[in-house]
Amino acid sequence: MLRRSLENRDAQTRQLQDAVTNVEKHFGELCQIFAAYVRKTARLRDKADLLVNEINVYASTETPHLKQGLKNFADEFAKLQDYRQAEVERLEAKVVEPLKAYGTIVKMKRDDLKATLTARNREAKQLTQLERTRQRNPSDRHVISQAETELQRATMDATRTTRHLEETIDNFEKQKIKDIKTIFSEFITIEMLFHGKALEVYTAAYQNIQKIDEEEDLEVFRHSLYPQDYSSRLDIVRANSKSPLQRSLSAKCVSGTGQVLTCRLRKDHQTEDDDEEDEDLDVTEEENLLK
Repeated sequence: MLRRSLENRDAQTRQLQDAVTNVEKHFGELCQIFAAYVRKTARLRDKADLLVNEINVYASTETPHLKQGLKNFADEFAKLQDYRQAEVERLEAKVVEPLKAYGTIVKMKRDDLKATLTARNREAKQLTQLERTRQRNPSDRHVISQAETELQRATMDATRTTRHLEETIDNFEKQKIKDIKTIFSEFITIEMLFHGKALEVYTAAYQNIQKIDEEEDLEVFRHSLYPQDYSSRLDIVRANSKSPLQRSLSAKCVSGTGQVLTCRLRKDHQTEDDDEEDEDLDVTEEENLLK
């Protein structure tokens, strides 16, 4: 009867030991992965800081509207990295550290398991010794009574440690479930806060980029490229950018002007010819009179 009770308690102890081992394994993995997640996020923050610096350096070399748009974008992106830094710190404090604390908690539970197993082993040893004593010296009541007393003490100690272990593991399981809910709720809340802020910042950054006036910056660039004859070249560019209808009207105007000039030239030429004929007639008349 006592032997069967020992076997049942041993099975229970193994189950409790498996529960602790399971938590130790998976919480350790979760802690490592979450810690790596936080480190990756921190490295992303560092890379983003480098990107902000490069954007500012590049913006200082550009035309006014592009320069202002890029600087505003960099300011918003830098603000996002402040939120990312807060995300890193919160994840470290609310997720990684609580998981890391389970290393110490599991170690304490293993100590409790070890004490229980030691008491169980002592009980099993005393039971085996009592059975041997009864077999070897069935008539020696003093030795048998002493062995029974030792077994009783070992059984009481094993029962006490087992009850303590059961209460400890029950609290451990209860706390584990509560902590899992808290840790993952904190993780989700932290990520939601960051991504909510990120959406606001990215929206502002997008608007700053869209406000860049391409035409104004292009005018500035052309003026810097052709400072002397910029106006004439700009007229050429504008002329080339006219619509087909505008080009046709301009061509007609030029053609009409050419025709008027041609008529005027012809008329002037004809006038000169008439003058020359009149001069010839006058010379002929004078010659006739002299004769």
